[in-house]
Amino acid sequence: MRKALTGGVLGAALCLTACTVGDPLEEPAPGDVTTVTETAKPTPESPESSEPSEATQPKTPEKREPSGADVTAELTSAVDQVVAAHGGTAAVSVGESTAGDASGFASWSTMKVPVAIAALKEHPEMTVEATNAIEVSDNGAADMLWNATTPEAVEAVLAEGGSPVTVERNITRPGFSAFGQTQWSVADQARFASNLGCVAGSGPVLEMMGNVAQNYGLGTIPGARFKGGWGPSISGAYEVRQLGLVPDAAGRTIPVAIAASAADGTYESAQVMLTQLVTELGPALNAAPEAACT
Repeated sequence: MRKALTGGVLGAALCLTACTVGDPLEEPAPGDVTTVTETAKPTPESPESSEPSEATQPKTPEKREPSGADVTAELTSAVDQVVAAHGGTAAVSVGESTAGDASGFASWSTMKVPVAIAALKEHPEMTVEATNAIEVSDNGAADMLWNATTPEAVEAVLAEGGSPVTVERNITRPGFSAFGQTQWSVADQARFASNLGCVAGSGPVLEMMGNVAQNYGLGTIPGARFKGGWGPSISGAYEVRQLGLVPDAAGRTIPVAIAASAADGTYESAQVMLTQLVTELGPALNAAPEAACT
C-alpha cells in the first residue's frame, strides 16, 4: 500500500548528516496575482451605470503551463551554484529534465530498490531483509536479496519502471557488490522513480523508502520517499546519489534523482552538495510535471 505524500515547502538547511550508516566506504560492501483594473470615467453621453462596460471588466491572466525548458533552466542554475561553491561535479534530473554531469557514477545502493522489489515478488517472507536494505542500507541484507533473485528479474523491474538498463552481474571491484556497480544515469533514475508506483510489487518498498535514515539531500524534504547510495570512484573520490519521490509546494509528487562528487573527494562534502542542491530545487519542482504513477 502506498503512502500518500504530504505537501511541504522546501526549507532545508545545509547540514552534515548525523545518520551516516556505518563506515562510508560503500554504504557499508509563487504568490497570488492581483489584477488592477482602472475604472472608466463616465462620459457626458453616458451617465455612470451600475453595469461596467466590457472594456472595464477585469481580465483573468492566462494560465501558462511550465515547459521543459523552464525546468531545465532552473536545474542548470541549481547545479551551477552548487559546483561554483564546492567544485567537483553534480547532476540532477526532475521528471524528464536533466542538468549537470554524473556520467560514470556507479549506482551504488540506489540499485537496492529494484533488487528489493524483485526479491520480494519471489520471496515475500524476506520483508526484514528488504527493510534493512532500504531503510538503513544494510549491505548484508541486500546481498541476501540479490542471491534470492536473478539479474534478469531485477532488469525486468527496471524495464517495467521505464529504465531498461543492464544490471552488472560480476564483481568488477573487490569489496563492492556487483549490482551496485551498475551504470544508472540520473535521467534513467528519475524516469524509474516517476513510474515506480505502477511497478508490480513496489508498494512495500515505496513504504520503506519513506523511512530512510538519512538527513541530507532528499532526506531534508518532509514526506520524501527515497533511497541513497554512495561509494568511492576508482580515483577514490566519493560519489553520492539519491533517487526518489518528493512533494512540491502544492503537494504534488515529483520524481527526482541527484548526484554529486566534491572537489575534495570526501563523502561529507558530497552530502553538503546534495543538500544545497535540494535547497535550490524549489522552483524546478513546482514547475515540473507530476510523477506518472503516484
